[in-house]
Amino acid sequence: MIMKGFLRIGLPWAISLGLVFYFGLKLGSEKNLNQQKETGTASQPLAPKDSQQIVSSSTQISENTPNLLDLTTPEIQKSPPLPPNLIRIMQGAGIIERMGAYLDAVRAMDRSNIQDVVAAFEALPKGYGRHLEMKLLMRSWADVDPLGALAYANEVLDEKSERRFGVSEILAGWANRDPDAALAWAKENNRSENPEDNPLLVGIIKGLAETDLDSANGIFLSLPDGNARWQASSFLAQEYSKKGTQEAIRWANQLPQEDLRLRETILGQLASRLARKDIAGTAQWVSSMEDDKASRRVMDNLLTNWVAKDVNQASEWVSALEQDEQKTYAMKQLTARWSLMDPVSTAEWLNQFPPSAKLDPVVCEFVTRISARDPEGAVGWAQSILDPSAKNKAMQKALSAWDRSDPKKATAWRQANGYLLDQ
Repeated sequence: MIMKGFLRIGLPWAISLGLVFYFGLKLGSEKNLNQQKETGTASQPLAPKDSQQIVSSSTQISENTPNLLDLTTPEIQKSPPLPPNLIRIMQGAGIIERMGAYLDAVRAMDRSNIQDVVAAFEALPKGYGRHLEMKLLMRSWADVDPLGALAYANEVLDEKSERRFGVSEILAGWANRDPDAALAWAKENNRSENPEDNPLLVGIIKGLAETDLDSANGIFLSLPDGNARWQASSFLAQEYSKKGTQEAIRWANQLPQEDLRLRETILGQLASRLARKDIAGTAQWVSSMEDDKASRRVMDNLLTNWVAKDVNQASEWVSALEQDEQKTYAMKQLTARWSLMDPVSTAEWLNQFPPSAKLDPVVCEFVTRISARDPEGAVGWAQSILDPSAKNKAMQKALSAWDRSDPKKATAWRQANGYLLDQ
């Protein structure tokens, strides 16, 4: 269901987003060029919106940590109206024109036109639909005046849908340029009930992960078990996976061993990325791990990618695994995926292994997967299960499916084999 949702919603959105950026950049460039040809001058900054706007903080950010006690609420002033043509573009349904105009505004952002760019942003519909535009605004604003941007985010953005995201992007942008000042601000302005679980550090780690991964990891490892560590982990998993399999594994081995749930989640994220570009390295990694929940997440992601690319090679690797519990789990997961694609080939592969207690869970999985399409074959496989309880459950599942597709034939089989309906 998740994949179907992605194909129906996420994929078209991603494609349209790419087109938006391409045509937005092209539109912005052509618009500026035409204006210069017609007037002989560069395009003027956007005029601000006819509403109250928060003026960016005049506080200058020094090379040293800012004096946070001196920060005051930004001044509120009345702004002149936006030009009618810009209002029409920003509020209209033409996403390419809208994004093109907005990208022009963000690219030209400096201390003199902050209000204008903010006015352009506020002309967009509010809510989750403008998160991309917000990210562009907050990252650009952080380069110009991070304290003013933070004041705006905390006083204007909706607390439920936008504020946390906006603050995180500002701190990420600030950490890229001046990590010491950004980190000092995050520590001084932490209002969390648990001071050590500082949600503001998530933005710092996100920004540092883009420019100084080791420093970001140092802050991450210092965090206690809590929401901040959970949120920051995904940024680090993404960046370390870009460095290659060995570097990602080295980082994974540093994770707190006592936090089993965090290790399971992060290793799953790493494996999902690594297996897409290095199946052999990921396979070597998981085969060297102890069989636990974390290693099983790695195995799941490995086999998902491997079955789609070369199921025969994947089956050979699974067959050669030496750890009994790991091998049983891998066979079960491979069977679940392979049987959906090619149940006949899956059955031929399973026939290589003699019936055994270790094989029972694998056969049960196969019966579950093929019962709807081949209930008679599922009944035959269920009969090979050694464990009486597991065998009975598998038989009931297969026969119930057979009753739905061909009740006469199912009844005849029961009578011929002395298998009672309530057995």
